[in-house]
Parts: sequence; structure tokens; C-alpha cells
Amino acid sequence: MASPSGHPHVFDHHSDRANADPRAYYAQFRTACPVGRTPAHGGYVYTSTYADVVRVARDDATFSSSREADPDGEGTVIVIPRGAGLEQFPIELDPPRSTPYRDLVDPLLSPDAVARLRPMIARHTARVIDAFIERGSADLVKDLTNPLPAAVTLYWLGFPEADWALLAGPIHDIFAARAGSERAARGAAGLGVMDQRIRSLVRARRVEPHDDAVSVLVRARRPDGSPFTDDELVSVIGLLVAGGVDTTTSLTGSTLVHLARHPAQRARLIAEPDLLRGATEEFLRAFSPSQSMARTATTDTSIGGCPVSHGERVLVAWVAANHDPVVFPDPDTVDLDRDARRHVSFGIGTHRCAGAHLARAMFTEMITQVLTRLGDWTVDEDGLEEYPTKGNQTGWDAIPARFSPGPRVAVPNSTLVVESTHEIAEEIVSVTFTAPGGGSLPDWEPGAHLEIVLPSGQLRQYSLCGDPTDRARYRIAVLREDDGRGGSLELHHIAVPGLEVGFRPPRNHFPLLPADRYLFLAGGIGMTPLLPMIRAVAASGTPFEVVYGGRRRATMAFVPELEPLGPLTVVPYDEVGHPDFPHRLAGTPPGTAVYACGSPSMLAAVESACTAVGLELHTERFTAPGDPGEPGDLSNLGDPATNTPFEVVLHRTGTRLSVPAGLRLIEVVRQARPNLAYDCESGYCGACETRVLAGVPEHRDSLLTDTERASGRTMMICISRCAEGPLVLDL
Repeated sequence: MASPSGHPHVFDHHSDRANADPRAYYAQFRTACPVGRTPAHGGYVYTSTYADVVRVARDDATFSSSREADPDGEGTVIVIPRGAGLEQFPIELDPPRSTPYRDLVDPLLSPDAVARLRPMIARHTARVIDAFIERGSADLVKDLTNPLPAAVTLYWLGFPEADWALLAGPIHDIFAARAGSERAARGAAGLGVMDQRIRSLVRARRVEPHDDAVSVLVRARRPDGSPFTDDELVSVIGLLVAGGVDTTTSLTGSTLVHLARHPAQRARLIAEPDLLRGATEEFLRAFSPSQSMARTATTDTSIGGCPVSHGERVLVAWVAANHDPVVFPDPDTVDLDRDARRHVSFGIGTHRCAGAHLARAMFTEMITQVLTRLGDWTVDEDGLEEYPTKGNQTGWDAIPARFSPGPRVAVPNSTLVVESTHEIAEEIVSVTFTAPGGGSLPDWEPGAHLEIVLPSGQLRQYSLCGDPTDRARYRIAVLREDDGRGGSLELHHIAVPGLEVGFRPPRNHFPLLPADRYLFLAGGIGMTPLLPMIRAVAASGTPFEVVYGGRRRATMAFVPELEPLGPLTVVPYDEVGHPDFPHRLAGTPPGTAVYACGSPSMLAAVESACTAVGLELHTERFTAPGDPGEPGDLSNLGDPATNTPFEVVLHRTGTRLSVPAGLRLIEVVRQARPNLAYDCESGYCGACETRVLAGVPEHRDSLLTDTERASGRTMMICISRCAEGPLVLDL
């Protein structure tokens, strides 16, 4: 199968043809011969479909990641061809040998742990951009996408600043270089220095622990109480350095080039900042830094009808899976509204990237600050330098750019002072600002948002929900999001009277327009931009109605303020389920303007219903708990009226927990295991796949095969429930 019909060229993912356009290259083979064998690089079997990539990546028993499965080669085994690299635990081990190392790193990179890092990430991003923003030009690789991930990763681990460039350089060379090139040799030589620096830091932290990740690792113990050896820690830390330093560099660079070439999409992200959260998954799908990895067959088997022999190497092509039109229609188009959460850019299964949450946090912070601070950037197309090979990793060596010079955020345009804070609902705090020394603030109209420069350097936008006629005060309401980008956590922690923050004057992309009557639809914190509109409409005497939904009554902050204004329907999801928008909108009189703000799933339902009956719809998008696949997603619960409570036992500690009908299993387990590893929370990715020791799961995921479901040996605790209990989990 080396030369399938219609393809006179031998498959080689490092060839010039593949490098010219990897997506088109894989598409041609996917059509003519989806799985095949090639003699390139010593011989291997390639894959090109989403189904085959996922099957190989999840089957650790048949397709090994261990160097022991390919003892004749040298160097790292997880790429083709094998190359220089320290042995990397746990990614170059198979379960169960990999499990202790995965348990070692997962708590450091859980959503909760990364949330605590976000202020530090924002601070470093602001500092890095401050260094060049006044020039009006920069190499976005050398000046931003390289130094920022290196600074964040190495600061978090505990390396001194003098080591940052020393350790990041070899990683970038290895990822970018062609196998056997002088650059690859230079990178390999640098790994010796990295090994020495890691060992030195491990020894130092054993003697004198600091507040950093390496200190946590050296203090960690196995289940039997024994410590990890220096060699083991060097391997684990080496993987954390390699994974953290360069992959986010690649993703961010590719996204910045794409947005410079597609200014309409850039304008949307600037106008709708919360669109970035969902768009991040599409950028990951389209511009996966890791293009491929490799496995070794442990037995005779087959993939997609192609026989595979024991010991053969298998290419797991993430880029091909991410562009398989069976899963992602029109895959070569970057669609900011696509639900791309099934992408495999972080891998899938037991070796799914432990640092996925940290990568997203660094990426979103860099993109957010570029959009808000360098929003008119252009790139010099003639000066762009791509990686010389895209077979295993893709990215950029140089992205020269120009933009309008701007100020350092250390000197924001203006400042506000916190006058008061009040907890107005569960995990929602109201913050009122005034001008320093009093005086009038810039005016605003209903629907406007305020951009805050937090002490950490983070720039965040919040809808104004106060009174536009009060020129002395601004009021916002902030939902605490443990899995957000860190701004809400920072405000919840530090917002006290007298705190001074930077701000930029209000802007309005969601204005209230004249209409005969209004219908306001809000989900959760989405009420904030609508509240001033409702007050204004009520004062004008124009007919209106309000439908206000939320997880529970305790989370619905504005009911007392809304009740005196006019017709209000309150919809607590845990009591009555989600609103029936088609039914509700079907009877709405013609000429009604519908204003809606809430989660993407809510807005999609409203948009569909409005289109069906011909109503004018105005939306403000935000991302918060309640969106599909995000923490707090209620769509995964099913109908609360049909869910049943059950008991779960965490076997390793003997902890017994009750899971009520209105909560997901993972929400309850996280109360006992706050550093639990998880990601998509929709049953797509496999990050939370957990062994079931007793009981029968009720599977609701879309990843397990029918055979795996029938066996009941594992379950996705993010979305699945219990059919026969109690469930006993290997946790």
C-alpha cells in the first residue's frame, strides 16, 4: 500500500509535498487509501481518518507508547522518525505503569489549579507586551509567543529567570527542525543542559522547598509512601517543560497569522470578546501544534482493514483527524461558530495532554491582550517563516508585524476606585466603582460594557448593570468562574472598598433599539446587560415581558430588582427544566424585539425559534457555566425529573458520596477530589475516564464503543450516571 492508486508518491508526512499543505496531503490519501504502509523512515503504517486515529490512540494494549515496545530504536518513541529527547514520563509509558506519574501531575494542571495561575499568566503577558507595544512593530514569535509560554511554564515550575531562554531554546529547535539537521543536533545538545538544570532544581527543592510546582513534585509520594527518584522527576519535569514551552507558541502564532489574514473574524472577536472561548477550540482544531504522534503495535492486528504486524510503527495523525469531513464538515474553513470540541489536538484517551487547561489559559490570555492592545496588527507576509517541517509539529519561526503604538498597561488610561461590594446571589458579587476623588464618569447607555484593567494586568470586560443616569458610579456583577480565564476569581478575591483599578470608557455593541414591544430572555449572569434595558423600557411605558432562567433560585441575582418593574417569568432549571423557547416565542406578537443574553446553547435555541416565527432578535454572547461541555452544563443532566439519585464510593479512600438528581457525578466527586482531571465535560475527550470496580454505569458519553459500554469496566464521570448502584470507582 505504499503507493495507492492515484498516488505515485510514497507516503511521507515529512516530505515537501506534505509540508506544502498537510491538510490537502492527508485528504488525498484519506480518499484513495485511508490506511496504508510506507517504507519512509524505516517503515510505518499511516492513518488518516478520525475513527482510526481515535481507535489507535485509545487502545493502549494494542498500540503502545513505550520505548520498550520498540527496543531497537533510539530516542523518543512517540514520533516518526524517532528523535532526540529525554525519556518522558508518563507519555512514553503505558497503563498501569503510567498511572502513578499521571496522578503526580494531574493535580498541578487541573482546572482549579490553572484558575489560580491565571493572574500570573495575565501579569506575564502584560509585561511581555509592554516591552514592545510602544514601538509599533514586533516579531510576534520572538517577542511574544516564544517568551510568554516559556516565562509562565518555567516560573510556575520554579526555574530562575536566567534559565528561561536556556531551556526554551533547545525545545523550540527540536520541535521546528528537520530530523538530522544541524538545528536538530543543536537542540539535542541543549537537552543535556536541560537535564542538568532540572536535576539541580530537584536537589535544591528537596533541601529547601519553595512555593512552586517542582517543590510539590519532590514532596509527592506513591501510594505506598515512597518518594519519586530524581531520574523519575527529571523525566516528568522534562515533559512539562517541553509541553509547556513550545506548543502554545505554535497555536498562538498560527492564530495571529490567520486573524491578520481574516480581518472580519478579528473584528468579531474584538466586538464579541466572549466568542473567543468557543473559538479557541476551533483554532485548536484548525492549527493543532502537534500534527502527529506514533505508537508501536504490540500484537498482530489491523486498522481499517489494513493488516498491522507486531512491532510495526503506526502514525497517529492528529491533523488528519481534525480535518476529517465526516466529523468536521467543510474542515478547511475556520468557523468561529463551529462546535469543535471533538478535536484531538490534545490527544485522546489515557495520554490526553495533562496541560490542556494551562495551554488554553496561556493562549486565551495572549490572544485577548493582542486583540485589546494591538487590535489593528498586520503581518509582513514576505517575512513570515514557517517551521521547515510540519510532520510532527507545526508553527512559526518568525511573524514580523506592525500595529498602532500603544501605552503600557502599567499606566492605564484612567482609574476607578471600588466604592462597595455586595454578594447578591450564590457566587455573584456586585461591585460599584467611583472616580478617584469623586466627580463624573463617562456616560453610557443600556447594553454597554466596561473594560477593567485588573491589578494582575488582566483586561476584562463586564456589562454595566447600574443606572445610566448616575454619572458618579459604575456597577457590574461578576460571577465567580473557577474554570474561567481568572478575571472573575481575581475580582472576587481582591474587590474591597478602596481598591484602585484601571479602566477604559464604556463601549456599546448591544444597544437598545426602538420597538413596539420587547421580550427579554436571560440565562444566569446574562441578565446583567439586560437589566438597564428593562428599567429603561419600563420607565418608557412600552409593553415588555421578561423570562429569566438560572440553575437554581439561589443563583439568580436580580429577581428582587425585576419583580417591581413588570411581567416576569422566573425559570429555575432544577425545578422546571429549561424553557421551551419554541412554544414561548410562537405566541409572541409581531413587531416584538427579542433581546437575549446567555449561554451559546440558549442563544442557539432562541435564534432557531425566532427564525421560525420571524421575530427580530438581538443577542449578547457570553460564556459561563451552563454551556454545553463546560463546567455546570445542565444539558448533560437530562431532565432533572427523570434523573435518579445514587451513591458512589471512592475506593482508594472509602469515601461514600450521594449524587442527587440535579447534579452530575463529577460535580459531587470534585467536592472530595478538587484536583480531579477532566476537560470537555461532554463525554468527548476521555480525560475523566475512570475504572468502575462495582455497580453498573448508565453511559451517556459519545466515546466508548458498544463493547466497552457492555463491559462496564470504565465510564466518563463527567456525563454518565448510575444504572445499578452503588458505583465503586477507582479513585
